[in-house]
Amino acid sequence: MNQESVRPRTTHPPACQFTILLSATRRGARLARLLAVDQLRSWGLPFETAEQIVAELANNAALHGHVPGRSFRLGLSLSEAATLRIEVTDPRADRCPPDEPQPPAADAESGRGLLLVAALSDRWGTELGPTPCKTIWAEVDLSTPT
Repeated sequence: MNQESVRPRTTHPPACQFTILLSATRRGARLARLLAVDQLRSWGLPFETAEQIVAELANNAALHGHVPGRSFRLGLSLSEAATLRIEVTDPRADRCPPDEPQPPAADAESGRGLLLVAALSDRWGTELGPTPCKTIWAEVDLSTPT
């Protein structure tokens, strides 16, 4: 899977779009996953892969992107070309993930989230801004079998 640091946005509006602000807590991360599944079901889309990606990105936002009193944003959009884009924005641009996530030690209890995102998505990356925020995004091409 390739990771891109910046992916230009298309000029065409998405066919479907969903955005919500959630508290940067474990409860907010869990709610992000549940709301994403509900939204994807309402759009008639498969949700299993996206559910796992949302869970990992939202958990990272709550754990590594947390700033007291600030929320994180979950965004889902579906292009006319059947590409699902998942975005999680948090207020910690100073804490960006590595370009290439490294596997943790075999006995580590955490540190595999971005490896899962990279494995499950067709593309993923980081966008900085607006200050002080960053967005971690992942795309899944739904027109091709997974």
